[in-house]
Amino acid sequence: MSNISIGKAGEDIAKNYLTKLGYKILETNKRYSKFCEIDIIALEKSTLVFVEVKTRKTNITGIPFEAITKTKYNHIKTGVFSYLTENPHYKKYRIDAIGIILEPELEINHLKNI
Repeated sequence: MSNISIGKAGEDIAKNYLTKLGYKILETNKRYSKFCEIDIIALEKSTLVFVEVKTRKTNITGIPFEAITKTKYNHIKTGVFSYLTENPHYKKYRIDAIGIILEPELEINHLKNI
């Protein structure tokens, strides 16, 4: 599997996971610039949730959350504020991260309000 197909598989797994928890998926892969893409934008009750998904085939090279650097987080925040500017009716929001490891067995970790 290529990195792109691993990432796409992880995002699909994350969308299914969130849907089962009752989240409503509003948008996926919302791009604001070359550096800023929000993987999943969802609604949990009245809270808008921006989700960064990191997927690894295995945990040999480290856990998925290690890939969310300060720079990456700042790019995500830029996207969040751009989205909120376009959609001012949302008052409550948060940023979550979902880390997925595909092998040897599927593992999903969800960090809320990072």
